[in-house]
Amino acid sequence: MALEQISGMKKLSFMRGHESLSSERTLGEIRRDSSNLDDPFALIAPPFEKPQERLNQLAVQNNVRMKFDHGTTTVGFVYEGGIILCVDSRATSGSFIGSQTTQKVVVVNKYMLSTLAGGAGDCTYWDRVLTRECRLHELRYKERFEVKSAARFICNVATHFRGMGLCMGMMLAGWDNKGPSLVYVDSDGLRIHGKVFAVGSGSLNALGILDTDFRFNLSDQEAYHLAFRSVYHATLRDIFTGGLVRLYHITKNSWRLVSTKDCQELHEMYSKAANNYGVLD
Repeated sequence: MALEQISGMKKLSFMRGHESLSSERTLGEIRRDSSNLDDPFALIAPPFEKPQERLNQLAVQNNVRMKFDHGTTTVGFVYEGGIILCVDSRATSGSFIGSQTTQKVVVVNKYMLSTLAGGAGDCTYWDRVLTRECRLHELRYKERFEVKSAARFICNVATHFRGMGLCMGMMLAGWDNKGPSLVYVDSDGLRIHGKVFAVGSGSLNALGILDTDFRFNLSDQEAYHLAFRSVYHATLRDIFTGGLVRLYHITKNSWRLVSTKDCQELHEMYSKAANNYGVLD
């Protein structure tokens, strides 16, 4: 044993015991599978080309249904008083309701928010990576990371991982040196700057309300009611939308959670006369 240690023979693989080899192999697999902790772009993918297409083929061959229906409703618009984001909280996997309290607004920093639509894991992971990039930018350059730059970052991620099965449809909203910005980004690499967006399975119902009543010079209370009412109508006609409805208001200095209301509470408010609104706290 002493001679093996002195000569270095113990370091060779064929001189090691099975337990030593197994433990080293396990540690190597752990390092490989957790490599994204050091590099967020180093993600483990299936060991074949075009995994999204190949996995779908394998699912069909084995009669396995892997593509679940999913949906949500998220609304955002820019008006005279800032930016409004309004989201529901229902998380589904096919016809199964997994949660009624999912947080679909991710805090990037004190002046930027992101909404979730699509795969919750995909959106949340890349929003966290975006938060890291924003913080590093602030430390390096002593200025805010622009919303359009954040959208370009997510767009580049989607392009890099195209065909890997990413499922994202998010809005990035914030206030930078150029004023309020609202951008839609999805997993196909699409990036759209605009003033009014609705994303998710209930978006068409929400847009019907927004297109009718939105105007730039809304008061704060009118903007709050418009956002709540648009998501409420989506909850009536889209089974994937429901739970709690959260409303956020972004201004030049920060953002705040204005109110959280249950769908039943909104039904009691808006099922009566259209102009019979209460005052939000």
